[in-house]
Amino acid sequence: MSEGKVYLIGAGPGDMGLMTIKGMELLRQADVVMYDALANPELLKECTEGAELIDAGKRGGDHHLRQWQTNELLVKYAKEGKMVVRLKGGDPFLFGRGAEEAEELRKAGADVHVVPGVSSSISVPELAGIPVTHRDHTSLVTFITGHEKDDRTEDRVDWKKLVGGHGTLVILMGLGNAAHISSELIAGGMSPDMPAAIICSGSTPKQRIEVTCVADLAKTIAEKALEPPGIMVIGSVAKLHEVLGDLR
Repeated sequence: MSEGKVYLIGAGPGDMGLMTIKGMELLRQADVVMYDALANPELLKECTEGAELIDAGKRGGDHHLRQWQTNELLVKYAKEGKMVVRLKGGDPFLFGRGAEEAEELRKAGADVHVVPGVSSSISVPELAGIPVTHRDHTSLVTFITGHEKDDRTEDRVDWKKLVGGHGTLVILMGLGNAAHISSELIAGGMSPDMPAAIICSGSTPKQRIEVTCVADLAKTIAEKALEPPGIMVIGSVAKLHEVLGDLR
């Protein structure tokens, strides 16, 4: 039997309209679709009748499939000659573990391709009226994961060193770690009054935006009952939401 193909496809930030044309075309042809929790479930309605749909999502530590199981299934279906779409929220390679999956597929000799997606790291703040760069504010942006690997206890991000010279800080998957992040940034010399924004369920009808300051990140999340998926943006550009408003 001929080898199949695996496509690692970015589903975008949540709005179906932000899925790429190429990604949608491939999704409609797939024999097998393995999808993540952050991919809009409405996209699954675009799959061909009879396609095998597999939930490979991770939600707050609840794993439908462990990563090694996902890797093994991708290789298995490819070797069975199937056309497989691995549908991942945002972009496959930006904190999405798509590169790890591509590595495993390459090791197994599988035919693997990537279709970049609209990353939530830029698009979600943008739709909330927060440009991550701005000529009058900063020409630099730093993307950070606020959630380390499940099998790692130490914090590899030195938050103190991210104060000064790193521009806008865009933190993905960090809502549950907000208290630690803000305290470390302040300990590193950041002003407690530095503007910060929290955007939850960005690009979707459930989108929520709260502008606060770095010292009050955890307090704002608790008082406003903000829940993942969420992005925190730290820097003076966060205040531009008050000027630009919601740009969806």
